[in-house]
Amino acid sequence: MIVHSSSSSDEVSSLDSALNARPVSPEALDDSTETNDITLRPKTMADYVGQSEIKRNLSIFMQASKNRAEILEHVLFHGPPGLGKTTLSHVVSNEMGANLRITSGPALERQGDVAAIITNLDEGDVLFIDEIHRLKAPVEEMLYTAMEDFAIDIVLGKGPSARSMRLNLPRFTLIGATTKLSFLSSPLRDRFGHVFRLEFYDSQEIQAILHRSAGILGIEIEPVAAERLATSSRQTPRIANRLLRRVRDFASVQGQNVITHSLVEKALTHMRIDPEGLDEMDRSLLRIMAEKFSGGPVGLSTLAAATHEESSTIEDIYEPFLIQKGFMDRTARGRIVTEHGYRHLGLPCPAPASFL
Repeated sequence: MIVHSSSSSDEVSSLDSALNARPVSPEALDDSTETNDITLRPKTMADYVGQSEIKRNLSIFMQASKNRAEILEHVLFHGPPGLGKTTLSHVVSNEMGANLRITSGPALERQGDVAAIITNLDEGDVLFIDEIHRLKAPVEEMLYTAMEDFAIDIVLGKGPSARSMRLNLPRFTLIGATTKLSFLSSPLRDRFGHVFRLEFYDSQEIQAILHRSAGILGIEIEPVAAERLATSSRQTPRIANRLLRRVRDFASVQGQNVITHSLVEKALTHMRIDPEGLDEMDRSLLRIMAEKFSGGPVGLSTLAAATHEESSTIEDIYEPFLIQKGFMDRTARGRIVTEHGYRHLGLPCPAPASFL
């Protein structure tokens, strides 16, 4: 971190300003558009559903750290959005008995922002940085010594009168979360002692999450209704909880205190979400490819222009799920609609030669 100053008082003022500008809050950043997602977050490993391998390994590593009276090494969670990266950071801090401080990559614009946060941490605290792949290069470089040596170097002044000062930091655990692991530089990625990839959830795990969330929200849900809702949740807990709340709204309006299968069907029909979890935009994307471009291959930029969506939105939000479900495929020549995709749309499938 470089702070240029022409006088001693200016140096102190600049440093104080940097340390007091705290783009961090002890309150959890909601990783959903829903304001009450935090109430549905599990607090312990026992309450956390799914990701069994990650839970097992994390539990061992945390217990080992406690046995040695040490902090947990830095942790990196990566994977698609909505799978529980932020929730796991809450669980880790609770299990370690540590305070959790939360910020995000885009919020850390300057090196002084990093100094403001980490110099205010206490021994053993957990610092969670969401979207860590969006850190700017100077900010990222300052984290290197903070993560490795638990210190930051500050240069005060400029020219021949410049002097360096090292600030020692309390030992802390940094937890990073990213949906784009490849966007992290190797030096930063290598400084994490534990790297975990979160996987999509199976139907049984989503149903367990729905039953737990329904209990917290104060409403019953029939097993068959939870099963139906799970099939439209894209194997993602965040989407499952969001749909559960919307179905609860339908139940509230109709004066029902139990979510039934018929109520789920009715609510999903109103929201235009089909049994496979596809919404209107998903189907529109497939239909445009099938009807306007003969099923493909079609380029990403062409798709973006035809759907009036950003290329990055199609590539990061819609495409992964459609490929996972087998409705779309990505080839060297472009995107194509698969035979399964045509069947789902109820359209006649072209001859096999058209897929070559």
